Amino acid sequence: MNQHLELEQQLTTALKSIARRLDLKAYVEQNPQVNQILRHAALRYVAGDRLPEGLEAGKEILRRGYSLSIEYIGENTSDAKECEQAAAEMKALIQQLKQSGLPGRVSFDLSHIGLMISPSLAYANLTELARQAEGTEIELFISMEESGKTDPILSVYKQAAAEYSGIGITLQAHLNRTPADLASLTSPGRVRIVKGAYQEPDHLSLARSPELNERYLNLVELAIRQGHQVSIATHDDAIINAVRDRGLLSGSQAELEMLYGIRPELAKRLQSEGNPIRIYVPYGREWYLYLCHRIAEYPPNLYQAVIDMVSGQGVNNNY
Repeated sequence: MNQHLELEQQLTTALKSIARRLDLKAYVEQNPQVNQILRHAALRYVAGDRLPEGLEAGKEILRRGYSLSIEYIGENTSDAKECEQAAAEMKALIQQLKQSGLPGRVSFDLSHIGLMISPSLAYANLTELARQAEGTEIELFISMEESGKTDPILSVYKQAAAEYSGIGITLQAHLNRTPADLASLTSPGRVRIVKGAYQEPDHLSLARSPELNERYLNLVELAIRQGHQVSIATHDDAIINAVRDRGLLSGSQAELEMLYGIRPELAKRLQSEGNPIRIYVPYGREWYLYLCHRIAEYPPNLYQAVIDMVSGQGVNNNY
C-alpha cells in the first residue's frame, strides 16, 4: 500500500472512532461556537435542522426529476420518550408527503425508534409508521447499523414486512454475513445495498478493496435474481461503471442511490444519460455522526469540510 492510501485509511479509521465518541458529540452540542463552525460543513450533506427544510430540499430533488429518500437523522436513542418523539416526527413527515402528493421513501434507523430499549418497541413504532404510509406512494426503508444490531434489525424487519409490503431493508456488503442475510429474504421486496460505514472487526468484515467491490456487485446481481427492487447506493466510479457494463440498470428492478451533497455533478450526469437516480436527503439536529461518516467514507471530503467551515457560507447543492 502506498503512503497516500495508508494515510487515507488511517484517517477513515480515526473519523469512524471519533463518530462513536459520545463525549465529543456532547462537547460539540454544548459549545455554540464549535457547533456553529462544524454545522457549516454539515449543511453540505444535511438539508437543515427541521422538517420544513428537509421537505423543501426533497421537493427540489423531485422537481429535478430524481427519486427521493428522506431521513430524520438519529440513532441509538435509549430514552423511551425520545423514541416516541422521533416516531412522531416521522409520522409528521409521512403526513406532509401525503398532503403534498409527493412520492418518496422515508428512511430511518430502528435504534432511533426503540431498538435500544426493546425490539418490540421498535416493531410497534415501525408498524405504526407502516399503517400511516399504507395506500400511498410512500415507502419505509430501514437502515442497517453496527453488526451487533444486525440480527434484531433483520428480525423486526421480517416480522413487519410479512404484514406490510411497503417496507425495505438495507444490507452492508462489507459484512461477511451479508450474502447469507440476503439469501434469507425469501419474499421479494425492496433492498438497498451499501458498502457499510461502520468500523467493524477484521474477522467480521472486508476492508475497502477490489474484493469488497466484487462482493458488492455479486450481492446486487443476487438481489435482482431473487426478484427484489434494488437500490445500488454508491458513489464509487468503479462500481457504477461495472453496474452499467453488466446491464444491471437496464431493467426496472434497479436504481442508483446517492447521498445529498455527495458528487451532485455525478448524479446530474448519470441522470442525463438516462439512469434512474434516487437522492438521499437527511435533515435534523443529530448531524454530528452523519458528518463524520460522510468524511470518513471519502477522505478528500475533509478538504471541502474545512473550506465550508472557514468560509461559513451556505451550501448550494447543484443538482
